[in-house]
Amino acid sequence: MTCPQSSGAARLLVVPGLHDSGPTHWQSWLQGLHRGAVRVQQRDWSRGDLERWSARIANTVERHGGETWVVAAHSFGCLALAHHLAANPGSPIVAALLVAPADPDRFGIAGSLPAQRLPRPTTMVTSSSDPWMRLPQAQAWARRWGSQLYHLGDAGHINTESGFGPFPYAQRWVAAAQQKLARERRFERAAWSEWSFAI
Repeated sequence: MTCPQSSGAARLLVVPGLHDSGPTHWQSWLQGLHRGAVRVQQRDWSRGDLERWSARIANTVERHGGETWVVAAHSFGCLALAHHLAANPGSPIVAALLVAPADPDRFGIAGSLPAQRLPRPTTMVTSSSDPWMRLPQAQAWARRWGSQLYHLGDAGHINTESGFGPFPYAQRWVAAAQQKLARERRFERAAWSEWSFAI
């Protein structure tokens, strides 16, 4: 079933990690639910290059000028997205879901990532058994970035290998973020007559 893309609604941007996300990965499942969703395509999926991956996010949203986005990122894609948001405060991304971010120290890039609250609201999904980032490190990055934390428990890297094809939490998060933006826009655009009940 495909979720309708209503006029003016924020579109879904999918930001995979290393080696992309295969057809049975939760990101592919989520993308299939949203008509108009876009996946960031890296030139080299085998090597995590923070600057280049961040630039590809910027290029992707620029190609769709005038759109606003909610983002579902995974693993190294979370790091690239955090870098993009910090470097582009005017980004049309309005909210981001950061699922199982990879440990920046494994790539030697911790110093290149923002050490303060990100300019957009984010939710970080963590696991106590993620081989790519220990839980205390994930919690520390969530605090730095001002991310709301959602802990799944023993869930591995929250990918296909750990059983995450369908991932209903991600779909609920995307729907809630889109609905919140739609409410805010309706409030901003409401005609004076619509508020006459308050007089």
